[in-house]
Amino acid sequence: MPAMGKLYLIPTPIGETASWDTALPAGNRAIIDRIDHFVVENIRTARRFLARSGIGRAIDELTFAELNEHTPPEEVETLLDPLLKEDKNIGVMSEAGLPCIADPGALLVAAAHRRGVEIVPLVGPSSLTLALMASGANGQSFAFNGYLPVKPMERVKAIRHFEHRAHTEGQSQIFIEAPYRNRKLFDDLLTACAPQTRLCVACDLLEPGQYIRSQSIAAWKKNGAPAIDKRPAIFIIF
Repeated sequence: MPAMGKLYLIPTPIGETASWDTALPAGNRAIIDRIDHFVVENIRTARRFLARSGIGRAIDELTFAELNEHTPPEEVETLLDPLLKEDKNIGVMSEAGLPCIADPGALLVAAAHRRGVEIVPLVGPSSLTLALMASGANGQSFAFNGYLPVKPMERVKAIRHFEHRAHTEGQSQIFIEAPYRNRKLFDDLLTACAPQTRLCVACDLLEPGQYIRSQSIAAWKKNGAPAIDKRPAIFIIF
């Protein structure tokens, strides 16, 4: 069987000001420095990250291909060509945090498994697990539910469904939202959930102004909404 390169899953910082040393192991830099081909969610963001990482080559010497929500499914597997045909390593990077978690990179990893490619995940930050760690919610059983429906009635129905699971199964329920819709999700959680249900709001994790707070829905209603507009946030009900 001919030799093949490896597919490296490369985490990136989850905040604009978070330093490399805060967010990523030093050993990642040495691995990245040996990779010439990158599959990324956004080329501009990826180039900026690599420039900040201090790699020993000019960014213009590297090759980038985009994999995002606009990539046709039939083109995903062709992104592996440098690895399959030229024995080159490929690095996969998300916009922020861990690739393939709430990220289209998972499609490329699935294709790599079909072709027998070795997958190498690297250590880095995840806003989901950081928020769960700091929430006081059940870390033994939890579910990441991604984005809830945008339509109000469907969203409230989904919230009540997941709240029911939180109460009956003891399973922490984790959500994310587009930053400009954070306040709408927060308001819907307060409207749909029972007073005793606990809600954690965590935003700007690893940033100097990070905010993490867990309290009951009744307490949130009494104390008022946090300043989460247009800030990356995680919501957990438990």
